[in-house]
Amino acid sequence: MADRLAGHAADGPPYDLVVIGGGATGLGTALDAAARGFSVALFEAEDFAKGTSSRATKLVHGGVRYLAQGDVGLVREALCERLLLLENAPHLASPLPFVLPVYGWRGRLWQRWFYSAGLHAYGLLAGSSGLGPTRTLGTRAMLATAPGLQASGLAGGVSYFDGQFDDARLAVALARSAVVAGATVLNACRVKGLLDDGSRITGVVVEDHETGRCFDVAARCVVNATGVWVDAIRRLDDASAANIVAPSQGTHVVVDREFFPSEHALIIPKTSDGRVLFAVPWMGRVILGTTDTPRTDLPLDPKPTADDVGFILAEASRYLARPPHRSDVRSAWAGLRPLVKPLRDSSTDTKRISREHTILVSASGLVTVTGGKWTTYRAMAEDVLEACFRAGLLLARPAGVTRHLRLAGAPAPGTPCTPLSAAPGIHLYGSDAATVTSLPGSTTEILPGFTDAMVRFAVRYEMARSVEDVLARRSRWLFLDAVAAASAADRVAAILAEEIGPSFDAEASAKSFVGLAANYRLM
Repeated sequence: MADRLAGHAADGPPYDLVVIGGGATGLGTALDAAARGFSVALFEAEDFAKGTSSRATKLVHGGVRYLAQGDVGLVREALCERLLLLENAPHLASPLPFVLPVYGWRGRLWQRWFYSAGLHAYGLLAGSSGLGPTRTLGTRAMLATAPGLQASGLAGGVSYFDGQFDDARLAVALARSAVVAGATVLNACRVKGLLDDGSRITGVVVEDHETGRCFDVAARCVVNATGVWVDAIRRLDDASAANIVAPSQGTHVVVDREFFPSEHALIIPKTSDGRVLFAVPWMGRVILGTTDTPRTDLPLDPKPTADDVGFILAEASRYLARPPHRSDVRSAWAGLRPLVKPLRDSSTDTKRISREHTILVSASGLVTVTGGKWTTYRAMAEDVLEACFRAGLLLARPAGVTRHLRLAGAPAPGTPCTPLSAAPGIHLYGSDAATVTSLPGSTTEILPGFTDAMVRFAVRYEMARSVEDVLARRSRWLFLDAVAAASAADRVAAILAEEIGPSFDAEASAKSFVGLAANYRLM
């Protein structure tokens, strides 16, 4: 770390921008700034996308619910960003058809028309950014399109298109792309404090988790992009700062594809308590979710509650011909959403960009961004830099440099890519597939579609430093099958030891991961 930060100590030439947090927003901001020619450093306390950004419902979407609320501009922006994401990382994001069923006699009378009208408007709003047609379907067509759907009472429905992606691997692709653009990007490096000259922030204090050493890093501008944890960083700047985030927990469970053997995802827009339910085919499994449960604490690895798991399974059983039970769950996981509290109007320190994300600039110049969603990470990054320019923290440079910037591993335009609904394999590496297969162990499988060579690639090219980094985020086995992932821990640890060297404690890393994987199982 010291070598990579040489010349950027607090008493040396500062970075133009330091970003705290390696989730979607932080990584997007680092890439955008580096692509504009700024000198950039990003520090992530744990691993890229360790928090909320690896625990999404895996959907790249325009936000149908915002259209129902009349926020056409927000939906239009998200639909445009959806297409750009799919174009810039086609190996990690793909179009996904959905079905929305309607049931009962009321469905025959008006619900099918209501949803059809709304989703046709959604498709028309996408315009040239559209991914496929919207169709109104009768009962037979619905059952043919979505095998596994409960037939009793079905009155037809609607099919339409959105997208899906691999959130954690997209985060890694952003990190790698930022490095190619010239940024310094480090995980396992926690920001412990902020530097200031008495009136303005001038940098950060960083602790290297692996060595315990601390470094002062000078910066002209510091961005706090730590998601649900932004308030802790804000209080390093102002001890009296009030919380702006009200965290909410979303839970998902994963079952085998046999429960919903369709290439379409299922959306139930209104469950028994008014929440939305999804059944999403993803990497050879089906994700069921999600919930929206308020929390007052901020655990790094939140556990799904029994009530949330029970709700998801009960609601899924109402719409799937084969009801899933707790014993069928391969993995259950939760993530914290950074929901922003209503902000007071203030021309001096607050800028409300949209309902999706919020940017604040403190009196001392700390730029905080929170809220938002993966689909619009690129637009959010542009908004963050615009806030830095308005505050006089950086000199403005033209935006738009990332609109058509293909991310690390993206194959050449026009190259056919495997949908994300398929089981995991070498296709997830895009143009890096040849490099992966050239490494030792490319034909030695640890788990289906996951080889020794992929572990080596994770260390050499994707900045993986632990068994968890590999099995949770460089591959997604922890989220697909917690028992299978735990069974691979020792083998992955052994390869990491070969790649990293004697400083790596293989036994401790494997043991830590097995303990984590137990939390993803329903005991």
